[in-house]
Amino acid sequence: MRSIMVLRSILFFLLSTLTLFGQTRTVTELHRGWRFQKGNFKDAALPSFDDSNWEEVTVPHDWAIYGPFDKEIDKQTVAITQNGEQTATEKTGRTGSLPFTGTGWYRTNFEVPEYSEDKKVLLLFEGAMSEPQVYLNGKKIGEWAYGYSYFYFDITAFLKNGKNTLAVELSNKEFSSRWYPGAGLYRNVSLIVKDKQSIDQWGTFITTPIATQEEAKINIKTMVSGNNLKLITTVFDKAGNQITQDSTAVAYNNQFDQNLKVEKPNLWSPENPYLYTAVSRLYSGNELKDEVTTKFGIRSISYSAETGFQLNGETRKFKGVCLHHDLGPLGTAVNKAALRRQMKILKDLGCDAIRSSHNMPSFEQLELADEMGFMFLAESFDEWKKPKVENGYNRFFDEYAEKDVVNLVRATRNHPSIVMWSAGNEVPDQYGSAGVKRARWLQDLFHREDPTRPVTVGMDQVKNTMESGFGAILDIPGLNYRVHLYEDAYDKFPQGFILGSETASTVSSRGIYKFPVEKASMKQYPDFQSSSYDLEYCSWSNLPEDDFILQDDKPWVIGEFVWTGFDYLGEPTPYDKSWPSRSSYFGMIDLAGIPKDRYYLYRSRWNTQQETLHLLPHWNWEGREGEKTPVFVYTSYDSAELFINGKSQGIQTKNDATPQTRYRLMWNDVIYEPGTLKVVALDAKGNPVAEKEVKTAGKPYALKLNADRTTLNADGKDLSFVTVSVVDKVGNPCPTATNQLKFKVTGNGSYRAACNGDATSLELFHEPTMQLFSGKLVVLVQSDTKPGTIKLKVSGTNLKTAILDLNSASIN
Repeated sequence: MRSIMVLRSILFFLLSTLTLFGQTRTVTELHRGWRFQKGNFKDAALPSFDDSNWEEVTVPHDWAIYGPFDKEIDKQTVAITQNGEQTATEKTGRTGSLPFTGTGWYRTNFEVPEYSEDKKVLLLFEGAMSEPQVYLNGKKIGEWAYGYSYFYFDITAFLKNGKNTLAVELSNKEFSSRWYPGAGLYRNVSLIVKDKQSIDQWGTFITTPIATQEEAKINIKTMVSGNNLKLITTVFDKAGNQITQDSTAVAYNNQFDQNLKVEKPNLWSPENPYLYTAVSRLYSGNELKDEVTTKFGIRSISYSAETGFQLNGETRKFKGVCLHHDLGPLGTAVNKAALRRQMKILKDLGCDAIRSSHNMPSFEQLELADEMGFMFLAESFDEWKKPKVENGYNRFFDEYAEKDVVNLVRATRNHPSIVMWSAGNEVPDQYGSAGVKRARWLQDLFHREDPTRPVTVGMDQVKNTMESGFGAILDIPGLNYRVHLYEDAYDKFPQGFILGSETASTVSSRGIYKFPVEKASMKQYPDFQSSSYDLEYCSWSNLPEDDFILQDDKPWVIGEFVWTGFDYLGEPTPYDKSWPSRSSYFGMIDLAGIPKDRYYLYRSRWNTQQETLHLLPHWNWEGREGEKTPVFVYTSYDSAELFINGKSQGIQTKNDATPQTRYRLMWNDVIYEPGTLKVVALDAKGNPVAEKEVKTAGKPYALKLNADRTTLNADGKDLSFVTVSVVDKVGNPCPTATNQLKFKVTGNGSYRAACNGDATSLELFHEPTMQLFSGKLVVLVQSDTKPGTIKLKVSGTNLKTAILDLNSASIN
């Protein structure tokens, strides 16, 4: 039996790889061999142009992440209306203070594999920031506008035998974004070679109109080019076993429509992210013309006033986060290892949903959401016709909005993780009848391309949308903040439920604690940090507990997407008038990917499978002896007892006296003395069930390295994220250490970047040195293309050097 299963798996692998390497179709990623230069260059599109002095880069590539940080880059005098500002003031750091503006050129040469006259060749761009002008062999083959959109060109007529020269001009205007957009070919570029009689690009659409534990109906619509063709579709389970097949030679308007039955299916969910595979083979007579492999999930979704949101017939509430598309020290250059690390951290949090804010998600992020189990709110635009920023998407809306929606939906609609679309975020078009018409038009576009999923818009002008009818026409009314208007919106809108499409915007800096400990809006300090006691928020926003109460007490609130899961480059509120400050404070997790205290507040609610017991602040407070130093505990337990050097500080139990005491345990009158801070969690009978300690550390003595992965794929792209921390002589973490460190990587890998999570740091990510922030930072080590060992050495003045061995292997 085992040998049969192995054979089936081998056959399945061979069938799957035909999509990439078989005779019918090849997909070649144009990753290496690019030349890049920033600036305007006459004749740069011509094959004869000399680019030998240009920088050699790999794609995906973000030219701006290498800096330097400069306040003049994005200095603006503006009133941010989304934040309720009435008077224009000077802002810095709004787009990360990185040099993303201007023009850049990319050039590469390629040959077309297996090309002949009966072939069709497509050039696919998954993201180009921005306004790309694309040239092949000196001739312009096309252009696009939106930097977040996926698009492709049929380049068959422009090709020649042998070497072909591809050139791409990208232009980023100032005042074109509200956050760091990145710059360059920041997602993959691919060459697709197939038969002229073939399955159309993004031409397969798989839905599961019936999905129960007993049976599933799989509907597959396939658009093709050519006549007198036959389509055979085979469905395989996760182990590679064939479970059903259908053959048809009947097409209407070049579309095949197949229905296949699966008995006792494995239903996709965040808890069971089970994926099936459909292999579609297109024949002319007995000749195989094309083959496409599509992963999909079997699942049902529904939204109603009676049941709220249901996945597979079960009501649940979204435990979601919003994510911008940058990857911290990598900038916007997409990297699957970095995304996987992000999503593993979110899994531990108990998060089950992601909103791509405020743009199209990468293909890699959606693939991981399918595989790892995240529901996805795929967003499209931050602007429609009315501008938020001078050179934003408003310039392109009339010409491109429909094309961008079509490409978003067709490219991603087979991902089971996507459970709704978003047509926009906080668009100024919420005012007036014209905006209502635009909302309806966009929603109808999404419905035309995908009748199976609902559409939302993140609304911040809630009173206006209640009066204009804007919110009433949406499938799902999404409220950004405005917790005080939830009841009114529920009464006014006809849908019978509300989604927290953007919530909280609480601010904090990892490991930084401010006194006195008090609730505050837009609080600022001389060091440009925010307190990690998690009681500070923005003028338009609120604390986490305000949303927790709505989620817990209102059945008609169907979940939330917290702003944000991770910190991101740009929007350094509340310090957007201060310098240096160049990244956000909103994240539960900092820019380096290290959890802040607030992470554990959400984890105590969201992760129902594991205990949470987290103690704050740190206990190194030289000079505060004898002063009140409040202690908070974020825990999944209801009660706990606190001790200082063995002396009880009393028992606290969660209660409804205030929003904070309902979800946190707080000892507000603790007097600081050095030593050991310990919390003991208690069960319902008062028995100890778990404990945590925080100790006062001595002087920094040694470095400690902890890698998220020790074996990397030798593909030249894989990454290991190594957390570097400082300990004293007996191994206690030093939470206030700020030592300057140096990094050296040898062997079959290279130093990629470092990040310490400090929003005020102006150190460049790619330089092999950085200062610790609150005792920690993260080093990124990248594999090369040859297997072997990689050695990371981290050193610092008066610190014991640390060395970590990693392994690079041929995994794929």
